[in-house]
Amino acid sequence: MLLEGRNAVVYGAGGALGGAVSLAFAREGAAVFLTGRRQAPLDIVATKIRAAGGAAETALVDAEAEQAVDEHAQAVVDRAGSLDISINLIGVDHIQGRPLVDLSAAEFTLGLEARVRTHFVTARAAARHMLRQWSGVILMVTATPDRVAIPEVGSFGVANAALEGLTRTLATELSPNGVRVVCLRSAGSPDAAGVREAFGLHAANAGTTLETFTSAREGRILLRRLPTLAEVAAMTGTIANVTCGEILD
Repeated sequence: MLLEGRNAVVYGAGGALGGAVSLAFAREGAAVFLTGRRQAPLDIVATKIRAAGGAAETALVDAEAEQAVDEHAQAVVDRAGSLDISINLIGVDHIQGRPLVDLSAAEFTLGLEARVRTHFVTARAAARHMLRQWSGVILMVTATPDRVAIPEVGSFGVANAALEGLTRTLATELSPNGVRVVCLRSAGSPDAAGVREAFGLHAANAGTTLETFTSAREGRILLRRLPTLAEVAAMTGTIANVTCGEILD
């Protein structure tokens, strides 16, 4: 198994993508520490992992709370001996479907600070342990609007572009100590409810159908189709293996 012996922390593990990534990590042998703000969704994912023979633990952690994140990261290291993989997949509210000129400053910044802040806080907590280990990987997932000009996405593209900038800066600072920071840019998954909702909104605003809008998006992707949640999760697991493996194997 690609991630056997690794310990992975997943923030937002009860969400659609967070759950898929957690299951992918577990299938590849990682011990997965599931975190989120609601217990029930975490328990569902943990039950699936354990039923398949994997190892999973849950904890209520608000990724915006620095002390809680730091304490949980320390608890993982105390219990498991290392923190090898960290990925933040929490959901953050934001406004899409309206032109920027029609947004108030409060509407534009809704979710912007939270998205960047939580990724910084969770990455920093992991990095402090990984630097001492001289190994580990911090993963982030962004979306198409971070580099492609797409109208009416509000601050979503800005926030994702900021995460790519954070990735580059962290990678530059941490790589001399064997810690990798990698950003995976997703085009959106058709089996994620939030993606379907957003695509439907953009299609309506453009005066076209969801099918036509989706097809146009797929034409820009090398796969020529949108990747499923399972495919994005599998790619995340592969990246984690490559970046961890270079150091730990």
